[in-house]
Parts: sequence; structure tokens; C-alpha cells
Amino acid sequence: MEFNFSALPWQIIFGAGALQQLPAELDRRGYHKALVLSTPEQRHHAEAARDLIATRCAGIFDQAVMHVPIQTVTEAQTLAVAVQADCTVSIGGGSTTGLGKALALKSGLPNIAIPTTYAGSEMTNVWGITEGGRKTTGRDNRVVPTFAIYDPELTLDLPAAISGPSGINAMAQAVVNVTAAKPNPIISALALDGIRALAVSLPQIIEQPRNLEARTQALYGACLCGAALGVGITGLHHRLCHTLGGSFNTSHADTHAILLAYSVAYNSQAVFEGTNRVAHAMGCEEAARGIWDLLHVVSTKTNLRDLGLSEADLATAADIATETACLNPRPVTRQDVLELLTVAFNGELPRSL
Repeated sequence: MEFNFSALPWQIIFGAGALQQLPAELDRRGYHKALVLSTPEQRHHAEAARDLIATRCAGIFDQAVMHVPIQTVTEAQTLAVAVQADCTVSIGGGSTTGLGKALALKSGLPNIAIPTTYAGSEMTNVWGITEGGRKTTGRDNRVVPTFAIYDPELTLDLPAAISGPSGINAMAQAVVNVTAAKPNPIISALALDGIRALAVSLPQIIEQPRNLEARTQALYGACLCGAALGVGITGLHHRLCHTLGGSFNTSHADTHAILLAYSVAYNSQAVFEGTNRVAHAMGCEEAARGIWDLLHVVSTKTNLRDLGLSEADLATAADIATETACLNPRPVTRQDVLELLTVAFNGELPRSL
């Protein structure tokens, strides 16, 4: 066995009620003017954080949106300068975490992440910014949160319609690394445990949205899946999701959730062993079908048509996704991508293309 492994500078505080540790953690690091970030829909979480940290709060910016438009980054930068912020506190889902990462990248502001969904992106060094209808992504350790607080109590009110796709979105980060051409054993260990936790907990959350133990397991799974991507790789799946999100503004979590089964099926013959390990972790016979079945249990959006795409959009997306080479276990061609997107558009059973 031969492999290389380098961990990211993670600092994780996990547990029910963990949000209460935020003031002390800010004090310990000498942060006195935190700019709290959120989406408009999650402003109540931002206000709760503001009240908790009291005089340590420099203000709230509640205009985070999906795919991190450059205009939003610029507006947040302007406010950060105006209030003399010395850090940001991102409380919310992947949109808010993404904005905190962008400010860390562009302005050098330390960012604290407090996830309220199962995005898992707070565990990665991946950033993304959308400009001119194209989403640019990259990796930079400067965007890794200074610390992350995981409080499952903050997810209790997350609607089931969001919880399910959000969890499969996190699962995607792990699946792509278990099914890599040369999987790393340490990353695979993180990924498989995360997949197991999400496969069990997400259906429970749909049945019992206030089940704190299920919420805790889902948040734990998302943390591990995000960690797998943070020290691992991406492939065709993430290329397609960023293409659809950046160019057609599709819902980030729903896009990942819908495409994952088809991406797994696309690569299944090239990475047969890894695909079987995903199936075993999920407790099913075939990984792509298991993911497809899970999607139909935890989400009402099960095909690309549900995201507002038209059939004509698929050819454009295939063009954009294959403009540059994609690191993937199986070679990627425009025709193959178009066929994958067409099957996903119609919501058909996933199959090896």
C-alpha cells in the first residue's frame, strides 16, 4: 500500500448546544469585531449569533445567495471595511459558508463557520465565485474556517424538503473520493463513515424532523463527507453541478442530489471496487440505484426538469462542462455528458452509459 495524506487545519467544536461556546472562542483568538453573514432567510440565526456575542459583533450582512455572485462578495467586502471587521461568522448553509470563504480569499478575513444545513463545505478548502454566468472554483487553504461550530440543535427547524437534498449533497463529496481512480485509504475511511451516517439518518429526519439524534448523525456525516472532499478530489460530478449552478442558477443541493446517482453509474465500470464499497456503506446492492432510491425517499425534486431546466439547456451545459479536460476515472466526452444529463433530465433509472 502506498499513499500520501495531508490534513487541513481543521478546528471543530461539535455537540448539541455548541453555539454557546462562540463568545469564548472569539475571545480566545482575539476577535472583537465579527461581521455575521447569512442569507435573508436565515437572518434569525444571524440575529441570535449577534445577541450571543454582544459587543463582539460589528454588524450583520444578510445577503448571501447561492453560487456566491461576485457582486455579493463586493458588497460584503465594502461593509466589512466600513465596520472594521476583524473576522466573519458564517451561520447558515453552503451559500453563507461560500461567502465567508470568498471574503477570506479576497480580503484575508478569518472566517468562522456555523453550518445549519448538511452542506459539508465548511470542511473543505474549495471556494467558488460566479461572475458573468460562469462559476470559477479553486482550492486555497486560506478559506478553511478558523474554526467550525457544529450544533445539531440549529438544524432542527431545517425543512425536510431541504434536509434530504442537503444531505445527499454532502454524500456526493464522499462518494467521489471512494470511487476515485486511486482512492486514498484514510480519505476513504472518513468518506465511508460519513456515507453510512447519512444513509441511515436522512430517512429518519424525513419521518421525524425533530429527532435530535438523527439530526446529530446527519451533521456528523456531513462533517466527515466534507472532510473527504477537503483532502480529496473532485471529478465529473462536481464539474456538472458547478456548470448547472453557475450558468443556470439551479439549486446547489438539489443539483448534487439529482445528479449523484447518474455520476456514479457513469463511472461504475471504471471504479468497480470503490462503487461496491459505497453500496456496502449504504446497505444496498448497487450504489447508483441505492442513491436514486434514497433521493426518492428524501426529496420531491428527482430530475433536472424539476429544477427549471429545459431540454435545450442540456446541450449548452454539455458544451460548458467539456470546455476543459476533467479529471475523472472514466474519460469524459461531450456526447457522454449530454447523454448523462438527458437521462437525469427525464429522471430515468441510472444506468452505466
